[in-house]
Amino acid sequence: MDELPIGRRVAYWRSRRKLSQQVFADRLGKSKSWVDKVERGVRRLDKFSVLHEIADILQIDVQLLLGKDPERRGDAPNGIDQVEVQEIRAALERYDAMTAYFDAAPQPPPLVDLAKAVNHAWLTYQYSRYGELTRSLPKLLRDAQAADAGSARDEIRLAANLLGQVYQIASSVLRKIGECELAWLAADRATAVAQRADDPLLAGIATTRVGNALLAMGRARPALELNVNIANRIDTSDGDPAALSVHGQLLLQGAMAAARLGDSATVDDLLIGAEEVAGQVGGDENHYWTSFGPTNVELHRAAAAVELGDGGRAVETHQRLAEPLFNALLPERRAHHLLDLSRAYAQIGDVGTAGEMLLRGDRLAPAEIRCRPLAHEVMADVLRRTRGTPHCHLAELAEQMGVGV
Repeated sequence: MDELPIGRRVAYWRSRRKLSQQVFADRLGKSKSWVDKVERGVRRLDKFSVLHEIADILQIDVQLLLGKDPERRGDAPNGIDQVEVQEIRAALERYDAMTAYFDAAPQPPPLVDLAKAVNHAWLTYQYSRYGELTRSLPKLLRDAQAADAGSARDEIRLAANLLGQVYQIASSVLRKIGECELAWLAADRATAVAQRADDPLLAGIATTRVGNALLAMGRARPALELNVNIANRIDTSDGDPAALSVHGQLLLQGAMAAARLGDSATVDDLLIGAEEVAGQVGGDENHYWTSFGPTNVELHRAAAAVELGDGGRAVETHQRLAEPLFNALLPERRAHHLLDLSRAYAQIGDVGTAGEMLLRGDRLAPAEIRCRPLAHEVMADVLRRTRGTPHCHLAELAEQMGVGV
């Protein structure tokens, strides 16, 4: 892309945005002939103000038009287009609500359509389709921001709720692919919007995204304190399953932060608390997209053991799982657990089974294994410690991931 003339780059992004030359020209206030000449390189684009206007209409960073496409980093998650990550960044950097304060807000999409798109995005995430999600998130972010900035008075809370959910989705997938600072920014936005939505549970679950982002950046202590502090403020007195799920998920994320700190006593206390809450919920549910329930508590128990360096305990926890309940969980949860289990087997020296867990995770949800930097680290460790030639399927997966010994 960076070797193409600027006119070709305009044509590429116009086509990608599904805009005809005529529609694009109308939005620019130019003629179709002008657009055609620019795209063919007959007419030069030498005014920075025009470049900015074009970039705004195409909803991309102006640097992309100038040929400064973000290069794939050496450690870039496999299968994730860094151009799309940059588009998500650009969408997070928009301040439509502030612009609308001074000018008329853009026409927002119908909230009923936006709600359907948000639900679809959650399912896309929980089925570990991270490549698809990173491609759709920039537009979804812009639509949700426009809705939040321009909704009618009686729709303000719903629009804020939807925007808060989109920020949470963005934070979750960005953390998965190793974009930790962007994940923190999106999660921080989610907590602020949740307050406008006047939804304590939305704010509570947004807190877990902040905690996860902090933990990914190595800030385990504030992650622990934040999760526990907010968990204690969630009102579960009426036994509402949604409130219990959010409360329990906060405890689980607190346990993971405590494990990173090596605080096994706090880990046990928080897991016991989450287990009691899961018993009140009664089963494995997905209130507020938490996947919270007794089985998810056990998955976190195993994950915390891995963080504490006790792979044997993690394997024992896995072996106690009821297989039908585990198989009923959504793919993201199961594949995530298989990655944790791979780490556990590697810790106890069983690199053969560690590799098999990676293969099982890849068969279940490829993106959870191929797109996560953590999975790349585990694969590299397994390959390094494997005696002789790795199993052909494992070697093939490693090659697809771009991981060598």
